[in-house]
Amino acid sequence: MTASPTAGSPRRLPGHSLHPEILREYDVRGIVGETLFPSDARALGAAFGALIGREGGSTVCVGWDGRHSSPALRDALIDGLTASGRRVLTVGRGPTPMLNFALHDRGADAGVMVTGSHNPGAHNGFKMTFGPGCGGGRPVFGDEIRELGRIAAAGIEAAAAPGDIAAIDVADAYADRLAAEAAGGDLSRLTVVWDCGNGAAGEIAARLTARLAGAHRLLFAEIDGDFPNHHPDPTVAANLADLQAAVMREGANVGIAFDGDGDRIGVVDDSGAILWADQAMVYFAADLLGARPGARIIADVKASRVFFDEVARLGGRPEMYRTGHSLIKNRMRETGAPMAGEMSGHLFFADRYYGFDDALYAAVRLLRILAGDPAPLSAFRAALPPVFNTPEIRIPVDEARKFAIVEAVRARLEAQGADFADIDGVRTETKDGWWLLRASNTQAALSLRGEALTEAGLARLVDGLRGILADEGVDLPPI
Repeated sequence: MTASPTAGSPRRLPGHSLHPEILREYDVRGIVGETLFPSDARALGAAFGALIGREGGSTVCVGWDGRHSSPALRDALIDGLTASGRRVLTVGRGPTPMLNFALHDRGADAGVMVTGSHNPGAHNGFKMTFGPGCGGGRPVFGDEIRELGRIAAAGIEAAAAPGDIAAIDVADAYADRLAAEAAGGDLSRLTVVWDCGNGAAGEIAARLTARLAGAHRLLFAEIDGDFPNHHPDPTVAANLADLQAAVMREGANVGIAFDGDGDRIGVVDDSGAILWADQAMVYFAADLLGARPGARIIADVKASRVFFDEVARLGGRPEMYRTGHSLIKNRMRETGAPMAGEMSGHLFFADRYYGFDDALYAAVRLLRILAGDPAPLSAFRAALPPVFNTPEIRIPVDEARKFAIVEAVRARLEAQGADFADIDGVRTETKDGWWLLRASNTQAALSLRGEALTEAGLARLVDGLRGILADEGVDLPPI
């Protein structure tokens, strides 16, 4: 990454072109050895270092997950950051929210997490954010991700002196902060199963549960980049089978699951049934609105109508917003909303917490509410209005066509005078329920989801959507 300067001229780091597929909407992510290499990490570090400098920042925290490729990518990233003159604080291996906690705890200007999140083991990437005192604490996404690609390609002027590196240990401070959320609640009557999925949250989960009252059983807490037991994605029902079985075996009050980097949560109730993210948000909202009546609560466009109706019934102000954890986090910052979430399991609390997505924090907050609730979690779930949903369906289409198809469907609905929202794709109401069609931000695909009040209604809804897509040359497979 270094170039030989001419006499009297500043040293310049040469440009490096990043594979276009790794510059995603919310982060940088690729397949190691195919689209992502240490040289990319080094160029990205230098580019992000330059961006931090533009914002007047100097110190950046770096964390990493348990994937086999993460140490090499971390080292190359740090090379780039220090070449740009930034001071690097390494926070160690652990979940993404531990890195975000470190930004607040140490007053750092920015952070980078080396993580493949919930993706297969051969994948890896980088999540970047500015600290509260730099850049307004915003996540790096969208145009700024693309700007990083442009900076990397152009190269940067190296700092007169490289930045230094220091290791910091925030694990205990982070675990203490998480455990503090349980204060005021008696968790001693609870039995909880935690499925860490061999992801980056395992070691912190062990420290946390040692600080909590009650009985706690940890599954797959050993960090292992091969994910030998099941894939760490709690939005897929099959990945929760071990947790469901353990909840029933232990007679537990609740089961908690994490994704690969610990910022997304899955929940299983005492009956072994899955409590999906929008349902869990209603449970959190009922508690929050008791203390903050009229509060704005944000959910992404994929969430059930039950969520929006229940939050309104509880006296809150529900807001539907675009899908994407960075987008949701930024919207919270813009509006001052104390809570937000999306169907992927990213939950955000700016009420008693920092406003970033932290599945470990959400878990403790859930336990505090549950400990004070005389009814089991299954009773809450059973009391929700019943609905029938499709899974999230992804249909591969050409990258160049996906947005055009969504726009054609939007224009059709508008011409028909249909009731629809177009904040992120198109979501329209029918007499049976609603359906959503949007272009995926991460794949060359259309993303579909539908919900109805009856099974027959869901079948009619899907048939209607199948006909609309057929008119655009898209085949919706049997569901």
